[in-house]
Amino acid sequence: MALRRESRQIPQVRCVFFGTPAIAVPALEALTQIGEVVAAVSQPDRPGGRGLKPQVPAVKSWAVANGLHVIQPDGLRNGAVSRWITQQSVDICVVLAYGRILPPDLLCAPRLGCVNLHASLLPRHRGAAPIPWSIMLGDVETGVSLMQMDEGLDTGPVLVQHKFTIDPRETTGTLTDRISQLCAEVVREYVPRFVTMADFKGTHQDGDLATWAPPIRAQDRRLNFDDNAVALDARVRALTPSPGAITSCKGRLLRILESRPLADDSGAPAGTVTISENRRILVATRAGSLELVRGQIEGKKPLLARDLINGRALCNNDLLGE
Repeated sequence: MALRRESRQIPQVRCVFFGTPAIAVPALEALTQIGEVVAAVSQPDRPGGRGLKPQVPAVKSWAVANGLHVIQPDGLRNGAVSRWITQQSVDICVVLAYGRILPPDLLCAPRLGCVNLHASLLPRHRGAAPIPWSIMLGDVETGVSLMQMDEGLDTGPVLVQHKFTIDPRETTGTLTDRISQLCAEVVREYVPRFVTMADFKGTHQDGDLATWAPPIRAQDRRLNFDDNAVALDARVRALTPSPGAITSCKGRLLRILESRPLADDSGAPAGTVTISENRRILVATRAGSLELVRGQIEGKKPLLARDLINGRALCNNDLLGE
């Protein structure tokens, strides 16, 4: 997965970076190493947490700590950011997980346009949540696509792709970390090549092969035990660490934090809980059993299976999902 790093420096290139969450921080840092970052553009601070205090985006935090100019527009449609970029004689904008679609005038504002780092092998998993969907759908490989942005949603020509194998026990958390570091390597290696126009020709995507990775909805989080254990475990891992896979038990919400698929089939109705002799929680599915390794009852702290059993949060013959 390691890439050869671009050794030359291009401080004369003026860049603007668009990104918001932590996955984008290594790419921003890499961009400062190969060019002059005029500004980092991030989503506004949003209320969050128990106290609904304003949460500072990770990109903003890093940018402020490293002396970069930060812009947090409420929107992009009024043309203010586009005009500012044009006035600053920006050469290129680099985008990773910004969280908004860039309007046409902004795409054209930099001299060389905008490039996007997308966390999938386009045209597979176009959209906002490629990482969890790649796990949820059982993909065996994923990667990063560097693409020239156009007015479509992740439809522009692909400049370069780097792929790697998804580990069998991968979660969205671990996969995000791997992709984040790969994005930084792609920035160091390929943004200088794109800027100097050396051996770079984008490949148009085949729209017939496109799949979609929309934002995770509430219904995507709920486990349906009429599915098989392997697919259910993939869903749990895809939703770990956040927002979490959920089901219900005895009228209370149960968040599944860690699971394991087993080939054993109890023959019980789907969703039925069995407490094994060695104090493990097994849930019947359409094919195989899903072991609940760690979970959290609504309003309680996360617990390992043995503690859920000891506290009688889950008992033999409980039925999940009702």
